[in-house]
Amino acid sequence: MTIQVKPSPRERLLEAAATLTYRGGVGIGVEALCKAAGVSKRSMYQLFKSKDELLAASLEMRTSAYVAALLPAADDDRSPRQRILYVFERVESQSNTPEFYGCPYLTAQVELKDRSHPASRVAHRVKENLTAFFRGEAERGGASDPELLARQLSMVFDGASARAGVGADKLDGLIEPTVTTLLDAAGVR
Repeated sequence: MTIQVKPSPRERLLEAAATLTYRGGVGIGVEALCKAAGVSKRSMYQLFKSKDELLAASLEMRTSAYVAALLPAADDDRSPRQRILYVFERVESQSNTPEFYGCPYLTAQVELKDRSHPASRVAHRVKENLTAFFRGEAERGGASDPELLARQLSMVFDGASARAGVGADKLDGLIEPTVTTLLDAAGVR
């Protein structure tokens, strides 16, 4: 017999914020968040100073799962080129699911616009880490200008995620040749 432990009010709020803001945007109201989590507003404000803090914590909470679903393991034996392409294969695969709305971190940054917002700071750090991943792989792969290539790959990643997330384009057969062209031009092995 397994005993199921009910998630705490904090966990329920974090999960509700992650789910609802990904589907509907960061403008979701406190009332809707609390209702979805089955938590009173009073309890929410006892657990989090503000909705902004809750949004930041929900983005932070899903960072490791997001990174694990996107990046290859640090100890895999792929070449730098293959490791970069892997990221874009993952985005393409994720974009084919009905619940794909783009990169949650890019979406939060675009919606919030305020770079000092706690959730925007979390999102910015995650996006910087992705660019750093691209830069590191570009350096290991012998790119002529790793910094430029990393920025280009980040731009392709964000553009592809955004276009697929709003249903403006399908990534199948589009993203891999685009990234391959950039990698070839930079001389990445």
